[in-house]
Amino acid sequence: MAELLKDKVALITGGSSGIGRATALACAREGARVAVADIATAGGQETARLITQAGGEAIFIQADMTKATELEAMVNTVVETYGRLDCAHNNAGIEGALGKTAVYEEAAWEQVIAINLTGVWLCMKYEIPAMLTNGGGAIVNTASAAGLLGVPNMPAYAASKHGVVGLTRTAALEYAKAGVRVNAVCPGIIQTPMVSRLTGERPGMFEKIATAEPIGRVGKPEEIAESVVWLCSDAASFVTGHAMSVDGGIVAQ
Repeated sequence: MAELLKDKVALITGGSSGIGRATALACAREGARVAVADIATAGGQETARLITQAGGEAIFIQADMTKATELEAMVNTVVETYGRLDCAHNNAGIEGALGKTAVYEEAAWEQVIAINLTGVWLCMKYEIPAMLTNGGGAIVNTASAAGLLGVPNMPAYAASKHGVVGLTRTAALEYAKAGVRVNAVCPGIIQTPMVSRLTGERPGMFEKIATAEPIGRVGKPEEIAESVVWLCSDAASFVTGHAMSVDGGIVAQ
């Protein structure tokens, strides 16, 4: 086993399911001690249990991505438990309501921006100082192909993910010389609970959206997780400020 993250401590937000759970499991497999954070307690605890059951080391921290005090406490808990923070995957996010720009509800807009964009910024606000204490680290933010392209009927989601890409590049430049690398992954259509909510129970909808992928299928959470692990590892030591498309070719069209 390569153990790309041997002796490192990794924090994963949105770790109760989907991409977050897959990343937490992959980080543990590669030798990291893992802190799983989510507002969803049952799912987050299950992710931590799966890691420990497989012989890894993990804790669960309940945290609301819209509350600065909880995110500060989240990072403090990681450092108090494991003594350091080396890697962070700021992955928690929601799709939000659907609707055209001119009729989109203000409350729905504010919720999506608060979780998907402000939440990522708040995580980095507390993660970066913790990493600087140890001489550096690596952060990977979950953006989206929707952070590189327009997406009709998802104005808040697209805006939030474009914001994550800009925030990632800005922080990467600010802390490059200090040893903190900051990158983003931009998933395409991935088989997650979020996509299941969007497709609903409509017959054939999942197959229909799969045709949007040039590669001919939707992606798996584990395929995003492998990209995150690599970006967090020393194998990506010269990579920062990058928005990596892991999207089956959508952005290349």
